[in-house]
Amino acid sequence: MNRTTARRTTGLAALALTLSMGLAACGGDSDTGAASDGGSSMSSSPSMSESMSPSDDMSSGSSADPAAQTFGPGCSAIPATGGGSFDGMATEPVATAASANPLLKTLVTAVTKAGLVDTLNGADGITVFAPTDDAFAKIPTKTLNGVLKDKKTLTSILTHHVVAGQLAPDQLAGSHETLNGDTITVMGSGEDFTVGKEKAHVLCGNIPTANATVYVIDTVLMP
Repeated sequence: MNRTTARRTTGLAALALTLSMGLAACGGDSDTGAASDGGSSMSSSPSMSESMSPSDDMSSGSSADPAAQTFGPGCSAIPATGGGSFDGMATEPVATAASANPLLKTLVTAVTKAGLVDTLNGADGITVFAPTDDAFAKIPTKTLNGVLKDKKTLTSILTHHVVAGQLAPDQLAGSHETLNGDTITVMGSGEDFTVGKEKAHVLCGNIPTANATVYVIDTVLMP
């Protein structure tokens, strides 16, 4: 195991521990509809910030132009200005950045209901595969509404979209352990990638936020 892989593994374990502590604090309230405050005590966890250093895994977050290294056919749908633009997202932690992006409204609703806002915002160096609203629309409405009310299932699905380390495009292909404790496999190269057994396509990739790298995808990934 090389140094970068070891750091990612340690960081993922720390983030998973933080998540489990937050879920334990929430008790058994699995069907609550609003969890915007869930995990508020997690955002300043010393173990998370100390063990998840993005220094070896940064993709383009330090670029003077956040849009310079992004790629994909969906990037043209990102707003040119404002909080949901590449410039706006680059200055905010990932959950906050996503909340300003008009393509990710359903994802943000799901993250809020699962109580993961502070967990994701407080993480230091992660990659998030972010399904668009159209991706969630592929799920039957009754099924989606049921999942949004089931915090345990919702958390499992959402954390399946998060891996440790800020993966650049040349690090993307391969199998990656998720915050859910399972793995996802990314296939492809260059600017053409599919993610998971669903073969979700990357619509816009390598989007930097203050603490994460985001790959917008066209299908929700299932554990």
